Amino acid sequence: MKKTLVSALTTALVVGAASTTFAASNPFSDVPADHWAYDAVSQLAADGVIEGYGDNTFKGNRNITRYEMAQMVAKAMTKNTSGADKAMLDKLAAEFAEELNNLGVRVSNLEKNADMVKWTGEARYRYWSYRDEQADGSKAKTNTDQLQLRLFPTAEVNEHWKVKGRLTGSMNMDKDNTGDMKMTFVYADGDYKNFNVKLGKMPLYSANDEGLVMDDFFSGAQVTAGKDLKVVLEAGRWNAGADANGYVNANPYVKDTPAYNARKAQVDDAASYQAVQLNYAKGKVSGGVGYRHFDSEIFKTNNYSKHADVDDANIWSVGGKYAFNKNIALLGSYAQNTKADYYKKSGNVELDYKGANKANKGSWGAYVAYRHLGANVSLAPTYDTAHVAHLNEKGWDFGASYIPMKNVLTTVSYFNGKQFDNHDKKAETLYARVSYFF
Repeated sequence: MKKTLVSALTTALVVGAASTTFAASNPFSDVPADHWAYDAVSQLAADGVIEGYGDNTFKGNRNITRYEMAQMVAKAMTKNTSGADKAMLDKLAAEFAEELNNLGVRVSNLEKNADMVKWTGEARYRYWSYRDEQADGSKAKTNTDQLQLRLFPTAEVNEHWKVKGRLTGSMNMDKDNTGDMKMTFVYADGDYKNFNVKLGKMPLYSANDEGLVMDDFFSGAQVTAGKDLKVVLEAGRWNAGADANGYVNANPYVKDTPAYNARKAQVDDAASYQAVQLNYAKGKVSGGVGYRHFDSEIFKTNNYSKHADVDDANIWSVGGKYAFNKNIALLGSYAQNTKADYYKKSGNVELDYKGANKANKGSWGAYVAYRHLGANVSLAPTYDTAHVAHLNEKGWDFGASYIPMKNVLTTVSYFNGKQFDNHDKKAETLYARVSYFF
Protein backbone atom coordinates (compact mmCIF):
# COMPACT_ATOMS: atom_id res chain seq x y z
CA MET A 1 0.00 0.00 0.00
CA LYS A 2 1.73 3.23 -1.16
CA LYS A 3 1.96 5.64 1.71
CA THR A 4 3.18 8.95 0.21
CA LEU A 5 1.35 10.63 3.12
CA VAL A 6 -2.04 9.88 1.49
CA SER A 7 -3.05 7.47 4.25
CA ALA A 8 -2.15 10.10 6.84
CA LEU A 9 -4.32 12.67 5.14
CA THR A 10 -7.21 10.17 4.84
CA THR A 11 -7.03 9.49 8.54
CA ALA A 12 -6.81 13.20 9.23
CA LEU A 13 -10.11 13.69 7.43
CA VAL A 14 -11.64 10.95 9.55
CA VAL A 15 -10.34 12.16 12.87
CA GLY A 16 -10.79 15.86 12.20
CA ALA A 17 -8.91 18.60 13.92
CA ALA A 18 -8.98 18.33 17.70
CA SER A 19 -8.42 22.05 17.82
CA THR A 20 -8.13 24.94 15.42
CA THR A 21 -4.37 25.16 15.96
CA PHE A 22 -1.96 22.49 14.74
CA ALA A 23 1.07 21.38 16.71
CA ALA A 24 3.77 24.01 16.64
CA SER A 25 6.76 21.72 17.00
CA ASN A 26 8.08 19.55 14.19
CA PRO A 27 7.28 15.91 15.12
CA PHE A 28 9.35 14.23 12.39
CA SER A 29 12.70 15.19 10.97
CA ASP A 30 11.74 14.15 7.41
CA VAL A 31 8.54 16.28 7.34
CA PRO A 32 9.73 19.88 7.23
CA ALA A 33 7.45 22.79 8.11
CA ASP A 34 7.05 23.76 4.46
CA HIS A 35 5.89 20.25 3.44
CA TRP A 36 2.37 20.20 1.97
CA ALA A 37 1.24 17.57 4.54
CA TYR A 38 2.97 19.08 7.56
CA ASP A 39 -0.18 20.31 9.33
CA ALA A 40 -2.05 16.99 8.90
CA VAL A 41 0.90 14.87 10.04
CA SER A 42 1.54 17.13 13.02
CA GLN A 43 -2.09 16.95 14.14
CA LEU A 44 -2.20 13.16 13.76
CA ALA A 45 0.95 12.83 15.83
CA ALA A 46 -0.48 15.14 18.49
CA ASP A 47 -3.68 13.07 18.60
CA GLY A 48 -1.70 9.84 18.99
CA VAL A 49 -2.98 8.35 15.75
CA ILE A 50 0.50 8.00 14.25
CA GLU A 51 3.81 7.50 16.02
CA GLY A 52 6.47 7.35 13.32
CA TYR A 53 9.68 5.40 13.81
CA GLY A 54 12.27 5.25 16.55
CA ASP A 55 14.66 7.59 14.70
CA ASN A 56 12.04 10.40 14.73
CA THR A 57 11.21 9.94 11.04
CA PHE A 58 7.85 9.46 9.35
CA LYS A 59 9.05 7.80 6.11
CA GLY A 60 6.15 9.16 4.09
CA ASN A 61 7.29 7.62 0.81
CA ARG A 62 7.48 4.07 2.23
CA ASN A 63 4.83 1.41 1.52
CA ILE A 64 2.85 0.49 4.66
CA THR A 65 1.21 -2.82 5.52
CA ARG A 66 -2.48 -3.41 6.11
CA TYR A 67 -1.60 -4.07 9.75
CA GLU A 68 -0.03 -0.61 10.10
CA MET A 69 -3.03 1.02 8.46
CA ALA A 70 -5.36 -0.92 10.77
CA GLN A 71 -3.44 0.45 13.75
CA MET A 72 -4.14 3.98 12.58
CA VAL A 73 -7.82 3.19 11.97
CA ALA A 74 -8.08 1.63 15.44
CA LYS A 75 -6.73 4.78 17.05
CA ALA A 76 -9.01 6.93 14.92
CA MET A 77 -12.01 4.92 16.11
CA THR A 78 -11.45 6.21 19.65
CA LYS A 79 -12.13 9.78 18.48
CA ASN A 80 -15.54 11.42 18.29
CA THR A 81 -16.54 11.71 14.64
CA SER A 82 -19.65 12.72 12.75
CA GLY A 83 -20.93 13.42 9.25
CA ALA A 84 -18.55 12.68 6.40
CA ASP A 85 -15.73 11.80 8.82
CA LYS A 86 -17.86 9.11 10.48
CA ALA A 87 -18.91 7.68 7.10
CA MET A 88 -15.28 7.44 6.00
CA LEU A 89 -14.29 5.79 9.28
CA ASP A 90 -17.09 3.25 8.84
CA LYS A 91 -15.72 2.32 5.42
CA LEU A 92 -12.15 2.06 6.69
CA ALA A 93 -13.21 -0.11 9.64
CA ALA A 94 -15.16 -2.42 7.32
CA GLU A 95 -12.16 -2.71 4.98
CA PHE A 96 -9.77 -3.55 7.82
CA ALA A 97 -12.23 -5.53 9.98
CA GLU A 98 -10.09 -8.68 10.08
CA GLU A 99 -6.95 -6.79 11.07
CA LEU A 100 -8.88 -4.83 13.69
CA ASN A 101 -10.18 -8.05 15.20
CA ASN A 102 -6.62 -9.39 15.33
CA LEU A 103 -5.61 -6.23 17.15
CA GLY A 104 -8.37 -6.89 19.69
CA VAL A 105 -10.50 -3.94 18.60
CA ARG A 106 -14.19 -4.79 18.91
CA VAL A 107 -16.00 -4.06 15.69
CA SER A 108 -19.09 -3.57 17.86
CA ASN A 109 -17.56 -0.24 18.84
CA LEU A 110 -18.05 0.77 15.22
CA GLU A 111 -21.47 -0.83 15.04
CA LYS A 112 -22.66 1.36 17.89
CA ASN A 113 -22.02 4.32 15.63
CA ALA A 114 -23.99 2.72 12.79
CA ASP A 115 -27.73 2.12 12.54
CA MET A 116 -29.45 1.71 15.91
CA VAL A 117 -31.93 -0.83 14.52
CA LYS A 118 -30.74 -4.12 13.02
CA TRP A 119 -32.82 -6.73 11.21
CA THR A 120 -32.28 -10.45 10.82
CA GLY A 121 -34.71 -13.04 9.52
CA GLU A 122 -35.62 -16.56 8.51
CA ALA A 123 -37.70 -17.93 5.65
CA ARG A 124 -38.68 -21.53 6.32
CA TYR A 125 -40.82 -24.33 4.99
CA ARG A 126 -42.09 -27.00 7.39
CA TYR A 127 -44.00 -30.20 6.75
CA TRP A 128 -45.78 -32.49 9.23
CA SER A 129 -47.47 -35.79 8.46
CA TYR A 130 -49.40 -37.40 11.35
CA ARG A 131 -50.49 -41.00 10.95
CA ASP A 132 -52.54 -42.22 13.91
CA GLU A 133 -54.21 -45.61 14.21
CA GLN A 134 -57.96 -45.45 14.89
CA ALA A 135 -60.14 -47.69 17.08
CA ASP A 136 -61.20 -49.78 14.07
CA GLY A 137 -57.59 -50.35 13.02
CA SER A 138 -57.59 -47.84 10.16
CA LYS A 139 -55.01 -45.09 9.92
CA ALA A 140 -55.93 -41.39 9.96
CA LYS A 141 -53.46 -39.24 8.05
CA THR A 142 -53.16 -35.48 8.54
CA ASN A 143 -50.64 -33.36 6.63
CA THR A 144 -49.62 -29.75 7.18
CA ASP A 145 -47.51 -27.68 4.75
CA GLN A 146 -46.47 -24.38 6.26
CA LEU A 147 -44.48 -21.53 4.73
CA GLN A 148 -43.28 -18.90 7.19
CA LEU A 149 -41.34 -15.64 7.16
CA ARG A 150 -39.91 -14.39 10.44
CA LEU A 151 -38.26 -10.98 10.87
CA PHE A 152 -36.30 -10.04 13.98
CA PRO A 153 -35.71 -6.32 14.66
CA THR A 154 -33.31 -5.31 17.44
CA ALA A 155 -33.13 -1.67 18.52
CA GLU A 156 -30.34 -0.41 20.75
CA VAL A 157 -31.53 1.98 23.46
CA ASN A 158 -28.25 2.40 25.35
CA GLU A 159 -25.30 0.26 26.42
CA HIS A 160 -27.49 -1.91 28.68
CA TRP A 161 -30.95 -1.89 27.10
CA LYS A 162 -32.31 -3.12 23.79
CA VAL A 163 -35.79 -3.62 22.37
CA LYS A 164 -36.31 -6.92 20.55
CA GLY A 165 -39.22 -8.20 18.52
CA ARG A 166 -40.42 -10.73 15.97
CA LEU A 167 -42.80 -10.33 13.05
CA THR A 168 -44.22 -13.60 11.76
CA GLY A 169 -46.08 -14.27 8.55
CA SER A 170 -47.47 -17.77 7.98
CA MET A 171 -49.46 -19.50 5.27
CA ASN A 172 -50.62 -23.07 4.77
CA MET A 173 -49.55 -24.15 1.31
CA ASP A 174 -52.10 -26.96 1.07
CA LYS A 175 -54.84 -24.30 1.26
CA ASP A 176 -52.83 -21.73 -0.75
CA ASN A 177 -53.95 -19.00 1.61
CA THR A 178 -52.18 -15.67 1.72
CA GLY A 179 -51.70 -15.54 5.48
CA ASP A 180 -50.81 -12.35 7.31
CA MET A 181 -47.97 -10.71 9.23
CA LYS A 182 -48.34 -10.47 13.00
CA MET A 183 -46.23 -9.24 15.87
CA THR A 184 -45.32 -12.44 17.73
CA PHE A 185 -43.46 -10.73 20.53
CA VAL A 186 -41.80 -7.47 21.54
CA TYR A 187 -39.92 -6.79 24.77
CA ALA A 188 -37.30 -4.60 26.40
CA ASP A 189 -34.10 -6.45 27.33
CA GLY A 190 -31.82 -5.00 30.03
CA ASP A 191 -28.47 -6.76 30.33
CA TYR A 192 -26.08 -6.07 33.21
CA LYS A 193 -23.23 -8.10 34.67
CA ASN A 194 -24.73 -11.39 35.93
CA PHE A 195 -28.19 -9.78 35.84
CA ASN A 196 -30.82 -9.57 33.12
CA VAL A 197 -34.39 -8.28 33.03
CA LYS A 198 -36.98 -8.58 30.25
CA LEU A 199 -40.30 -6.72 30.09
CA GLY A 200 -43.07 -7.22 27.52
CA LYS A 201 -44.12 -10.23 25.50
CA MET A 202 -41.18 -12.61 25.19
CA PRO A 203 -40.16 -16.24 24.59
CA LEU A 204 -41.19 -18.69 27.30
CA TYR A 205 -38.80 -21.65 27.43
CA SER A 206 -38.40 -24.15 30.25
CA ALA A 207 -34.61 -24.21 30.10
CA ASN A 208 -34.22 -26.37 33.20
CA ASP A 209 -35.89 -29.34 31.45
CA GLU A 210 -34.67 -28.53 27.89
CA GLY A 211 -38.17 -27.56 26.68
CA LEU A 212 -40.04 -30.64 27.94
CA VAL A 213 -42.77 -28.44 29.47
CA MET A 214 -42.74 -25.23 27.46
CA ASP A 215 -41.46 -23.52 24.31
CA ASP A 216 -43.86 -20.67 23.60
CA PHE A 217 -44.39 -16.99 24.61
CA PHE A 218 -45.83 -15.06 27.54
CA SER A 219 -46.53 -11.45 28.47
CA GLY A 220 -44.98 -10.13 31.65
CA ALA A 221 -41.55 -9.91 33.26
CA GLN A 222 -38.52 -12.16 33.55
CA VAL A 223 -35.54 -11.59 35.86
CA THR A 224 -32.35 -13.66 35.69
CA ALA A 225 -29.48 -13.39 38.18
CA GLY A 226 -26.26 -15.33 38.61
CA LYS A 227 -23.33 -16.66 36.62
CA ASP A 228 -22.81 -20.43 36.68
CA LEU A 229 -25.89 -20.93 38.86
CA LYS A 230 -28.75 -18.76 37.62
CA VAL A 231 -32.07 -17.95 39.27
CA VAL A 232 -34.90 -17.17 36.84
CA LEU A 233 -38.15 -15.56 38.02
CA GLU A 234 -41.12 -15.12 35.67
CA ALA A 235 -44.61 -13.69 36.09
CA GLY A 236 -47.34 -12.64 33.69
CA ARG A 237 -49.99 -14.16 31.42
CA TRP A 238 -49.79 -17.07 29.00
CA ASN A 239 -52.26 -17.77 26.20
CA ALA A 240 -53.47 -21.23 27.15
CA GLY A 241 -55.67 -21.38 24.07
CA ALA A 242 -53.12 -21.21 21.27
CA ASP A 243 -49.39 -21.44 20.72
CA ALA A 244 -47.27 -19.20 18.48
CA ASN A 245 -48.48 -21.00 15.37
CA GLY A 246 -52.17 -20.69 16.25
CA TYR A 247 -52.64 -24.21 17.59
CA VAL A 248 -54.54 -24.86 20.80
CA ASN A 249 -52.28 -25.66 23.75
CA ALA A 250 -54.64 -27.19 26.28
CA ASN A 251 -55.82 -30.75 25.73
CA PRO A 252 -58.21 -31.87 24.27
CA TYR A 253 -59.59 -29.00 22.19
CA VAL A 254 -58.22 -28.60 18.68
CA LYS A 255 -58.47 -25.15 17.11
CA ASP A 256 -61.53 -24.39 14.92
CA THR A 257 -63.41 -27.57 15.86
CA PRO A 258 -66.96 -27.23 17.26
CA ALA A 259 -65.75 -28.35 20.69
CA TYR A 260 -62.98 -25.74 20.69
CA ASN A 261 -65.24 -22.91 19.54
CA ALA A 262 -67.89 -23.79 22.12
CA ARG A 263 -65.30 -23.94 24.88
CA LYS A 264 -63.66 -20.69 23.78
CA ALA A 265 -66.99 -18.88 24.01
CA GLN A 266 -67.27 -19.92 27.67
CA VAL A 267 -63.80 -19.24 29.10
CA ASP A 268 -60.87 -16.86 28.83
CA ASP A 269 -57.86 -18.61 27.31
CA ALA A 270 -55.35 -16.34 29.06
CA ALA A 271 -53.77 -17.98 32.10
CA SER A 272 -51.99 -16.14 34.89
CA TYR A 273 -48.45 -17.47 35.14
CA GLN A 274 -45.67 -17.52 37.75
CA ALA A 275 -42.45 -19.53 37.71
CA VAL A 276 -39.04 -19.98 39.28
CA GLN A 277 -36.06 -21.86 37.83
CA LEU A 278 -32.59 -22.77 39.10
CA ASN A 279 -30.25 -23.48 36.20
CA TYR A 280 -26.60 -24.53 36.38
CA ALA A 281 -24.07 -24.78 33.58
CA LYS A 282 -20.32 -25.20 33.81
CA GLY A 283 -17.96 -27.29 31.77
CA LYS A 284 -19.53 -30.54 30.63
CA VAL A 285 -22.48 -30.43 33.03
CA SER A 286 -25.72 -28.44 32.89
CA GLY A 287 -29.18 -28.85 34.36
CA GLY A 288 -31.79 -27.41 36.65
CA VAL A 289 -35.10 -27.58 38.46
CA GLY A 290 -38.22 -25.52 37.93
CA TYR A 291 -41.71 -24.81 39.22
CA ARG A 292 -44.50 -23.26 37.12
CA HIS A 293 -48.02 -22.28 38.12
CA PHE A 294 -50.82 -21.58 35.64
CA ASP A 295 -54.37 -20.49 36.49
CA SER A 296 -57.15 -20.62 33.86
CA GLU A 297 -60.66 -21.99 33.49
CA ILE A 298 -59.54 -23.79 30.36
CA PHE A 299 -58.20 -26.57 32.60
CA LYS A 300 -61.72 -27.36 33.81
CA THR A 301 -62.34 -30.44 31.65
CA ASN A 302 -62.99 -34.15 32.21
CA ASN A 303 -59.65 -34.86 30.57
CA TYR A 304 -57.79 -32.85 33.21
CA SER A 305 -59.36 -33.67 36.59
CA LYS A 306 -61.86 -36.23 37.85
CA HIS A 307 -64.54 -33.70 38.65
CA ALA A 308 -63.64 -31.06 36.05
CA ASP A 309 -63.43 -28.43 38.77
CA VAL A 310 -59.68 -27.69 38.87
CA ASP A 311 -58.65 -24.46 37.19
CA ASP A 312 -54.90 -24.39 37.79
CA ALA A 313 -51.69 -26.31 37.14
CA ASN A 314 -48.67 -26.85 39.38
CA ILE A 315 -45.84 -28.22 37.24
CA TRP A 316 -42.50 -29.37 38.66
CA SER A 317 -39.67 -30.36 36.36
CA VAL A 318 -36.03 -31.37 36.51
CA GLY A 319 -33.44 -31.92 33.80
CA GLY A 320 -29.76 -32.48 33.22
CA LYS A 321 -27.21 -32.76 30.42
CA TYR A 322 -23.70 -34.20 30.25
CA ALA A 323 -21.36 -33.65 27.31
CA PHE A 324 -18.94 -36.57 27.02
CA ASN A 325 -16.93 -34.64 24.44
CA LYS A 326 -17.51 -32.02 21.75
CA ASN A 327 -19.58 -34.49 19.69
CA ILE A 328 -21.65 -36.58 22.12
CA ALA A 329 -24.09 -35.44 24.81
CA LEU A 330 -26.73 -37.22 26.87
CA LEU A 331 -29.69 -35.39 28.37
CA GLY A 332 -32.75 -36.33 30.37
CA SER A 333 -35.73 -34.56 31.92
CA TYR A 334 -38.89 -35.30 33.89
CA ALA A 335 -41.99 -33.23 34.67
CA GLN A 336 -45.23 -33.70 36.61
CA ASN A 337 -48.41 -31.65 37.11
CA THR A 338 -49.56 -32.21 40.70
CA LYS A 339 -52.99 -30.67 40.01
CA ALA A 340 -53.97 -32.92 37.11
CA ASP A 341 -55.48 -36.40 37.46
CA TYR A 342 -54.82 -37.47 33.87
CA TYR A 343 -51.89 -37.24 31.46
CA LYS A 344 -49.90 -35.55 34.19
CA LYS A 345 -46.39 -36.94 33.64
CA SER A 346 -43.76 -36.41 30.95
CA GLY A 347 -40.23 -37.61 30.45
CA ASN A 348 -37.47 -37.46 27.86
CA VAL A 349 -34.10 -39.18 27.36
CA GLU A 350 -32.03 -38.02 24.38
CA LEU A 351 -28.61 -38.76 22.89
CA ASP A 352 -27.17 -36.03 20.67
CA TYR A 353 -24.33 -36.41 18.18
CA LYS A 354 -22.50 -33.39 16.80
CA GLY A 355 -24.69 -30.46 15.72
CA ALA A 356 -25.57 -28.44 12.63
CA ASN A 357 -24.14 -24.90 12.70
CA LYS A 358 -25.75 -22.64 10.10
CA ALA A 359 -22.50 -20.71 9.69
CA ASN A 360 -20.51 -23.83 8.74
CA LYS A 361 -21.29 -25.46 5.39
CA GLY A 362 -21.27 -29.24 5.64
CA SER A 363 -21.86 -29.40 9.40
CA TRP A 364 -24.49 -31.83 10.62
CA GLY A 365 -26.03 -33.38 13.70
CA ALA A 366 -28.31 -36.23 14.72
CA TYR A 367 -30.25 -37.41 17.75
CA VAL A 368 -32.22 -40.36 19.07
CA ALA A 369 -34.69 -39.96 21.93
CA TYR A 370 -37.40 -41.74 23.84
CA ARG A 371 -40.25 -39.46 24.89
CA HIS A 372 -43.37 -39.81 27.04
CA LEU A 373 -45.49 -36.66 26.70
CA GLY A 374 -48.57 -36.05 28.81
CA ALA A 375 -50.70 -33.21 27.44
CA ASN A 376 -51.49 -31.78 30.87
CA VAL A 377 -47.86 -31.25 31.81
CA SER A 378 -46.09 -30.76 28.46
CA LEU A 379 -48.29 -27.79 27.60
CA ALA A 380 -46.22 -26.64 24.60
CA PRO A 381 -43.08 -28.82 24.28
CA THR A 382 -40.21 -27.90 22.00
CA TYR A 383 -40.00 -31.10 19.95
CA ASP A 384 -40.68 -30.82 16.22
CA THR A 385 -42.57 -34.11 16.05
CA ALA A 386 -44.70 -33.33 19.12
CA HIS A 387 -47.48 -31.11 17.82
CA VAL A 388 -49.60 -29.76 20.69
CA ALA A 389 -52.68 -31.37 19.13
CA HIS A 390 -50.87 -34.74 19.04
CA LEU A 391 -49.62 -35.28 22.60
CA ASN A 392 -50.41 -38.10 25.02
CA GLU A 393 -47.96 -40.22 23.05
CA LYS A 394 -44.87 -42.21 23.92
CA GLY A 395 -42.22 -43.65 21.66
CA TRP A 396 -38.93 -43.21 19.81
CA ASP A 397 -37.94 -40.02 18.04
CA PHE A 398 -35.12 -39.82 15.47
CA GLY A 399 -33.78 -36.77 13.67
CA ALA A 400 -30.91 -35.31 11.68
CA SER A 401 -29.93 -31.83 10.46
CA TYR A 402 -27.50 -30.77 7.73
CA ILE A 403 -26.11 -27.47 6.41
CA PRO A 404 -25.82 -27.84 2.58
CA MET A 405 -24.62 -24.25 2.27
CA LYS A 406 -23.98 -21.38 4.65
CA ASN A 407 -27.14 -20.10 6.41
CA VAL A 408 -29.31 -22.90 5.02
CA LEU A 409 -30.62 -25.57 7.41
CA THR A 410 -32.33 -28.84 6.49
CA THR A 411 -33.94 -31.12 9.08
CA VAL A 412 -35.78 -34.46 8.98
CA SER A 413 -37.38 -36.14 12.03
CA TYR A 414 -39.48 -39.27 12.57
CA PHE A 415 -41.51 -40.37 15.60
CA ASN A 416 -42.83 -43.90 16.06
CA GLY A 417 -44.84 -44.77 19.15
CA LYS A 418 -48.22 -45.26 20.78
CA GLN A 419 -51.18 -43.14 21.88
CA PHE A 420 -51.57 -43.90 25.57
CA ASP A 421 -54.92 -42.06 25.65
CA ASN A 422 -56.26 -44.36 22.89
CA HIS A 423 -55.56 -47.90 24.10
CA ASP A 424 -51.92 -47.73 22.93
CA LYS A 425 -52.88 -47.42 19.27
CA LYS A 426 -49.96 -46.70 16.93
CA ALA A 427 -48.79 -43.16 16.27
CA GLU A 428 -46.32 -41.90 13.66
CA THR A 429 -45.09 -38.40 12.80
CA LEU A 430 -42.87 -37.34 9.92
CA TYR A 431 -41.38 -33.84 10.04
CA ALA A 432 -39.21 -31.94 7.54
CA ARG A 433 -37.85 -28.40 7.46
CA VAL A 434 -35.78 -26.13 5.22
CA SER A 435 -34.72 -22.74 6.60
CA TYR A 436 -32.94 -19.81 4.96
CA PHE A 437 -31.38 -17.36 7.42
CA PHE A 438 -30.50 -13.79 6.55
